[in-house]
Amino acid sequence: QVQLVESGGGLVEPGGSLRLSCAASGSIFNIYAMGWYRQAPGKQRESVAVITRGGNTNYADSVKGRFTISRDNAKNTVYLQMDSLKPEDTAVYYCNARIKPIGVPASDYWGQGTQVTVSS
Repeated sequence: QVQLVESGGGLVEPGGSLRLSCAASGSIFNIYAMGWYRQAPGKQRESVAVITRGGNTNYADSVKGRFTISRDNAKNTVYLQMDSLKPEDTAVYYCNARIKPIGVPASDYWGQGTQVTVSS
């Protein structure tokens, strides 16, 4: 199994920045992709940014140009740099890891979530 621990959430003013971190441990060698999802009150959980093992990235249209996902393989950690934050970015942010061992279906693991609040 894979364990994911998020950190870096908090309260910021509009236009501010936060950097989220997700540290992975356990059976990490078969991770196919990692990403960040968020869920705002009254809304469905949505994908924010994903990075594959090959380094390809995908972003939600709402965050393109403002958020950057990156990884540090030596630390087994994925980051989400969030700049120019808006009130509509307020949500609980969850780290995701997709595992694809050879010969078995893919499975997803999730962190506990970290709260991001953007408010004046």
